[in-house]
Amino acid sequence: MKLAALCDKDTAVGLRLAGIKETYVFEENSSDVWNEVSSKDDIGILFVTEKIAEDLGRELKDFRLRNTIPIVIEIPDKKGRLQDHVDYVSQLIKKAVGVEITKDK
Repeated sequence: MKLAALCDKDTAVGLRLAGIKETYVFEENSSDVWNEVSSKDDIGILFVTEKIAEDLGRELKDFRLRNTIPIVIEIPDKKGRLQDHVDYVSQLIKKAVGVEITKDK
């Protein structure tokens, strides 16, 4: 299984430097890229920037409900975290472990 990322150009450069070789650059309204990525069956973990996840909206939510693999992890882009963003990884941990994980400030 491979690691892949669906992100903007700048984030793609950083992720390639971090070792993720399969990066797909998502432009506004480019459903062809999403269709290509979502149809692949060799991706184990898919990193998606929060902004792109927000743009995909219902498509990404439906994909998550239908598929257990790849695991979709939303990451901030170069501008940082979105304010009203839902952290799905924390929700998965809470479901699996039964305890909410929080970060002390």
